[in-house]
Amino acid sequence: MNGVALSVSRGIARVTETALGPYQTAVLRIGFGLTWLLFLLREFPHRHELYGPDGPWSWGLARRLTGDNGAFTALMWSDGRVWFEAVYALAVLSATLLVLGWRTRTLSVLFMAGVLSLQNRSVLVGDGGDNVLHLMSVYLVFTRCGRVWSLDARRARRVAAARERGERAGDRTGPVLWAVLGLVLAGATLSGRLVGHDVEWTVPALLWGMWLVQALWWAAGRRAGGGEPRVLLDVIGNVTHNAALLVIMAEACLIYATAGWYKVQGSRWQDGTAVYYPLRLDYFSPWPALADLLAASGTLVMLLTYGTVMAQVAFPFTLFNRRVKNVLLAVMMTEHAVIAVVLGLPFFSLAMIVADAVFLPTPFLRRLGGVVARGRWWRRPAAVPGGSGVPAQGTAEDAGAARVG
Repeated sequence: MNGVALSVSRGIARVTETALGPYQTAVLRIGFGLTWLLFLLREFPHRHELYGPDGPWSWGLARRLTGDNGAFTALMWSDGRVWFEAVYALAVLSATLLVLGWRTRTLSVLFMAGVLSLQNRSVLVGDGGDNVLHLMSVYLVFTRCGRVWSLDARRARRVAAARERGERAGDRTGPVLWAVLGLVLAGATLSGRLVGHDVEWTVPALLWGMWLVQALWWAAGRRAGGGEPRVLLDVIGNVTHNAALLVIMAEACLIYATAGWYKVQGSRWQDGTAVYYPLRLDYFSPWPALADLLAASGTLVMLLTYGTVMAQVAFPFTLFNRRVKNVLLAVMMTEHAVIAVVLGLPFFSLAMIVADAVFLPTPFLRRLGGVVARGRWWRRPAAVPGGSGVPAQGTAEDAGAARVG
């Protein structure tokens, strides 16, 4: 019984004292931010037809739909072209800064607002990857995704180094950004655009809640000098981060499980011919010669069809065995890469590959980060005993984490 109690206490300490998976959440931040950024840049010449005033889904139709379902979109605040361009530019800017890891707490909220504003404006535009991005943009708000591989992490190290030298490290950008966003929220709320009878309360509450949390975080660090209020907020932040990380992993498993079991019920998947049909559609054939080559082999089509179903159904169960999980993870990522090339669905595939990356082992991600960064931008934090790769308490990242974002 004492052993069980000791294990439980260690588990509670680990969940409350540490933000688990810092490298995995950094990959999610960079991956989803880059996916959304590349999509916005590719569709920049067509933005007015997709989400703007020139699209077949008019502003009036969108307003009627959001009035029924209460979906949040800042594009419904005005039907002017200038406002649309401003929202689109903000979405591009927030995605760029999130990839770089600048003020990640604030930018993750702005990133979510940009994704929801554009996607909820034209709900019929998308290829499946938009649904994944839609969900993950909300989950990212609750993670501490700027602990590594970010400008925030570099700033935190500089702050910690300055404090060690006895210097006072001030932060003017954070309070100014907080004040500006507070004015925007107040104006939108008082004008009835953010909160109204036709707006669902969840997103406005989240926006105001994150704004108030930032104020509490800053006040606790400034007035308490890192005492009990800051420790309490840090514990709450770690628990929230770990819960969000668990939800992201569960969401990825749910996507594969539901997709696999629905495929099992389809007659074309049962007879092994399902993969053949999208290969013969001109809409999904950016490389017709390659699609014809794959579709010409009945054996290959059958193997791809059955292999896809088995991999998707089995994936959630492989999480109990690390080696099998890593092999199947490589198979799933390769499958999405093939879909991106053969069927011409790059952003759907990229979104799914990024979602899969949450299961990548920490040592692999650390080695990958070392290769990419080459030791010039980020310093790898010390690992806790056991080689988990999670930053140990007392490192420069943890010392300055309270000031990140």
